[in-house]
Amino acid sequence: MALKRGFFLIIGLCSLVLGLLGILLPILPTVPFILLAAYCFARSSDRLYQWLMSHPWFADALKNWQSQGAIRRSLKKKAYIVSSLSFLTSIVIVPLIWVKVMLACLGTGLIIYLRSIPEIDG
Repeated sequence: MALKRGFFLIIGLCSLVLGLLGILLPILPTVPFILLAAYCFARSSDRLYQWLMSHPWFADALKNWQSQGAIRRSLKKKAYIVSSLSFLTSIVIVPLIWVKVMLACLGTGLIIYLRSIPEIDG
């Protein structure tokens, strides 16, 4: 049992770090890593789970996702804007055409994924 808790704790901490990096890096998604961190912390550390669920940056989105499987419309709109601007900036800056194509495909995939997430008013 301790090995299982330790595994979830390590995966949760790594996910949290990647999610926080995703705030700064346009290619790295934040939301899936924060959701994974919450899942892992719920199975390994009640203290970290409670911290994440009450954190001012993540609490509202996590609670909406947990209770309704959806995110706020305003948060979704921000995700569209920030993601699009980040990918477009990266595409303009990068000199290699194959990287531009890859970024365009990743950006398109992200927009399609965001469109598939249910939204709530707010």
